[in-house]
Amino acid sequence: MRGARPRLTTADAVAVAEASFGVRARAARDLGSERDRTFLLTDDDGGPLAVLKVSNPAEDPAVLDMEAAAALHVTTVDPGLRVALPWRQASTGAPGPARPGDDPGVLRAQWKDGEVAHWVRLYDVLPGNSRISAAELSDAALVAWGETAARLAQALRGFGHPAAHRTMLWDVQNAPAARAMVGDIRDPRARAVVARVLDRFERDVVPVWGRLRAQVAHTDLSVDNTLTDQDGFVTGVIDFGDMSHTALVSDLASVLDSLGTGREGPELFRLARLVLDGYQRRVELEDLELELLGPAWAARSAVTIAISSWRVAQGLEEQEFAERYNAACLRMLETMEAAGWDEVARQLGARGRRGPDPSLAARRAAAFGPAVDPLFYDEPVEVATARGVWITDVAGRSYLDAYNNVPCVGHAHPRVTAAIARQSRQINTHTRYLHPAAIELAERLTATCPPGLDTVLLVNSGSEANDLAWRMATAVTGRRGGLCTAFAYHGITEVTAALSPEGWLDGVRPEHVETWEAPDTYRGRHLDASAFAAALARLWERGLPPAAAILDGIVTSDGIADLDPAYVRELVRLTREAGALWIADEVQSGYARTGASLWSFDRFGVVPDFVTIGKPMGNGHPVAAVITRRDIVAELVGRATLFSTFGGNPVSAAAALAVLDVIEDERVLDRVRGTGLALRSALAEVAADHPGAGDVRGVGLAWGVELVTDPATREPDGERAKRVRDRMRHLGVLVGTTGRHGNVLKIRPPLAFDETHVPALAEALATALTLTR
Repeated sequence: MRGARPRLTTADAVAVAEASFGVRARAARDLGSERDRTFLLTDDDGGPLAVLKVSNPAEDPAVLDMEAAAALHVTTVDPGLRVALPWRQASTGAPGPARPGDDPGVLRAQWKDGEVAHWVRLYDVLPGNSRISAAELSDAALVAWGETAARLAQALRGFGHPAAHRTMLWDVQNAPAARAMVGDIRDPRARAVVARVLDRFERDVVPVWGRLRAQVAHTDLSVDNTLTDQDGFVTGVIDFGDMSHTALVSDLASVLDSLGTGREGPELFRLARLVLDGYQRRVELEDLELELLGPAWAARSAVTIAISSWRVAQGLEEQEFAERYNAACLRMLETMEAAGWDEVARQLGARGRRGPDPSLAARRAAAFGPAVDPLFYDEPVEVATARGVWITDVAGRSYLDAYNNVPCVGHAHPRVTAAIARQSRQINTHTRYLHPAAIELAERLTATCPPGLDTVLLVNSGSEANDLAWRMATAVTGRRGGLCTAFAYHGITEVTAALSPEGWLDGVRPEHVETWEAPDTYRGRHLDASAFAAALARLWERGLPPAAAILDGIVTSDGIADLDPAYVRELVRLTREAGALWIADEVQSGYARTGASLWSFDRFGVVPDFVTIGKPMGNGHPVAAVITRRDIVAELVGRATLFSTFGGNPVSAAAALAVLDVIEDERVLDRVRGTGLALRSALAEVAADHPGAGDVRGVGLAWGVELVTDPATREPDGERAKRVRDRMRHLGVLVGTTGRHGNVLKIRPPLAFDETHVPALAEALATALTLTR
């Protein structure tokens, strides 16, 4: 930083180029530099020959050797990324650009100014324009700059050099050292802003800097150190002089500091997002990197002002040249301060640190309208993150999730999230193009089913899957009568809503649908198939022969039950005897939920005509399927085209494949069986001490605790169930309610739930039952 710039003339530059590197130039033109001297050597016609760089006397030759080695490394790793290479000395007998394996000593020479020695290097000339106006870059160029920055970082990822571990003030990690220069900033307003930015960096960034990804990085990919084509796209990187081992964030901070010149307000953040879009085409940024990028970018701009002001004060540089970017840097800093640092983080794509938003419920109601399903709990949970079986709210409190079956193998499972991110970076399109993911998914699904269930149709949700199954059933049978349990839920489309009595709030039964009461083992009701047979008869009486019957294998919405296999077999027999088809709705009961097999219907010894699956299939990613027989699908040929734009897209298929992998690798079935037994025992023990908990029933990781006003009369107590559910929420455990009277506590956690979580759930239930007597 303190080394004086070399004093050689253009004539000296021509002479040293010939003497040391064998290049005969007609003239030299000073290109300017902060602390060195750089000359463009030209031939008789004014054409470029090479670039001569003369270092200030304080420069460590080991650093120069590192620069040369880095340039060679980048060229080897990513030949398409053009970087300026140093030349070998003429004394080697083979002058010209360096090659891998060259002795670093032959890539530099000495020039003396009296007793002061300077290292001299010659670089090849790359095509392009230098020192463009960042403010004039197009959106496409900004994205490309971000991608180039990432490519350079990737190319340097495997590079190491002892000289990289140095203290460079331009490296943002050393920003606090610039505090000593703040006094040299003449403008009081700029001085105050720089001081505040450095204070924030030291307070909020320095303590967590060690958690960031670090490597040898360029740290100064700016408009001064690159060449571009006429459209502003980078054609070459010409200076590695500020390299150091630092966090990747330092690299990005320098890019944004340079490209943000001339922009302010919303436009500054839009520019940054475009650059980050390009960067993340190659290198995905971590949450912490995005969170700290704003303060790091600001620190880089603050350092720019501080260093340039200090160099002018020290007489090391002319003021106009040294401070040419200061006004623009100040505008960037004031834009960020005006926005607020949390907003800066949000604008750059970070999640940000947010607390509870009291307006959120009202905004939800206004945005979604009055018919949307209500929020859970007397005090809704404003969620922020989740991992495994734990959900964390915006205040930082964690809740044991014993309700959500959508994240089948656990919230944010790393295998699934990585599969989604990886595939989305490659391609996502429909199944009219060939891609192996959807095909493999279909093959793996049919491999889990009985012979005959050999055809898979991929859609986006359980509602769509049931809708499609019903559509095929009516097409194949030529009928339109349907049967479902008396309080079932099978979806939100017009077709599936008609098969979802839970949603018949107006009490109007669709004319083509009949229902039957699910078994109530607690009260000894509806234990045989007579109710189902009566429902079939009612359809026939109305001239509506049945097309299909549909059943959730644990009758979740009817109050949860462990159905008798013989009972289900009889339902299927009666269905087929009536000429109808059987739909096994596995959206809530399948995908290892029961612990017996992947599918709940396997427990009953039946083979459905249709298997439908949705929610758990992609661990929260929208993907669903209908598994059926080829002969059924063949009936639709020439009558209908079965296609879903997003159904089976590569990203959704990748998510679904990852879920199947996790179920196998983590031996989820074994875990569900063991945990289910432990949970049953714990729930039964709690119920024994609380008479209002009249019945505990379920299988695997699907359990219901039915609350009653009096164990003798067994009258449903929906109000208490709601209070218990809400109290458990305040105790840090999330459950739901189900059943026609809302009096059954629904315990249906992600399948990552294991025996270690059972005591916490049981204790919260016991406490809630005690407090709600």
